[in-house]
Parts: sequence; C-alpha cells; structure tokens
Amino acid sequence: MNLIEKASIIRYHRHRIAEFNDWTVKALGWKGEESQQKRFEVISSVGDFSNCSLLDVGCGYGDLKAYLDKKFSNFTYIGIDHMPEFIQESKVKYSQVANTHFLQADFAMVGLPEVDYVIASGALGYRSNDPDFYFRMIKKMYEAANKAFAFNMLDEELFIEHPLLVGHNFEKVVDFCKTLTPRVKVIKGYLADDFTVIMYRE
Repeated sequence: MNLIEKASIIRYHRHRIAEFNDWTVKALGWKGEESQQKRFEVISSVGDFSNCSLLDVGCGYGDLKAYLDKKFSNFTYIGIDHMPEFIQESKVKYSQVANTHFLQADFAMVGLPEVDYVIASGALGYRSNDPDFYFRMIKKMYEAANKAFAFNMLDEELFIEHPLLVGHNFEKVVDFCKTLTPRVKVIKGYLADDFTVIMYRE
C-alpha cells in the first residue's frame, strides 16, 4: 500500500469523524452498529480468549475489547491502528482498564508482537494497487499468532463498488491461506457481502 493510498484512508476517516462524531461506528467506516456486532460475534467464536493475549489490528476505538469483555476474562488486549484520533480516544477510554494497550502505527510497516490470537476486522478492506499486499499481510499476521489468526474481507461478487474499499476473490484468499496452514475455517452468511477466515496453528 503506497503513501497516496494511506493518505486517502486517513482523509476518509477524518471526514467520517467530522460527519458522525467520535466514538461512533460510522466514524470507523462501518455501515452501522449491527454489522460491526455481527462481525464481532463471528470473531468471538475463534476460540477461548480467557487468559490469553490478543492483537486487534485496525482496532479503531477498541470496540472489540468491550465486546469480548462480555464473554471472556483475564485476557491481554493490544490494539493497533494508524489513525491517531482513534488511538488517542481509545487510550482515554481504557486508561483505567488493566492489561489493555494501544499503539498508533501502520501495521504493514512495524513488527507485530507475538500473541495467542491476532484479529483483523476491517483492516484488509481498503483498496490497494498492489495485488500482493493482502497476501503479505495475511502471512505477517498469521505468523504473529501462536493459536489462531482471524480476519474478515468483503466478497467481490456481492460487494457494491466503493472508491476506497474493495472486495476480494473468496476462493483465491482461501487457497492462499491453505498454503500456510491446512487448518482453515471459513464463515459466511452472517452479512450479505462479508466473509471471515480463521487460520489455526497446526
């Protein structure tokens, strides 16, 4: 992903923040809270996060942390996002919450911490002219996970064209994931144009 593409993402989110105000799912780029929650519901099925460590790539305001707190306990949460506004707000909101950390950085450019689970909800949905970018990022995030890596993408067959977001070829993505691990689980049907892939360690 080049600098122009990254700058476009930042402009997009700053426009959404100005339009919808901080702390809203629409400022993050989601259609609404329902679609975000459905994705979180799928993610929570990955495994038992209790007493584990979790990296949330493209964490936004840390909404996944709040959702998982309702289902699991005593897990360490690390959120990373390239948007300074998201990280600043998250640090304030979770400043008194134990085992919760936020880092403002481009996940494509920094080394990722080794954790039990890596989650990328929405992080791979932005358009890039580099067709290999997504596969490199899938490999990078999978290698940081000791137990499993879960991510969602927009399905190109069903996704309505968007100037910034992009759909992906479902079969090509799954085939690539199977070159890294035979333990690949796919979940579809929770939203019309979305799919989730879970890659478990052998």
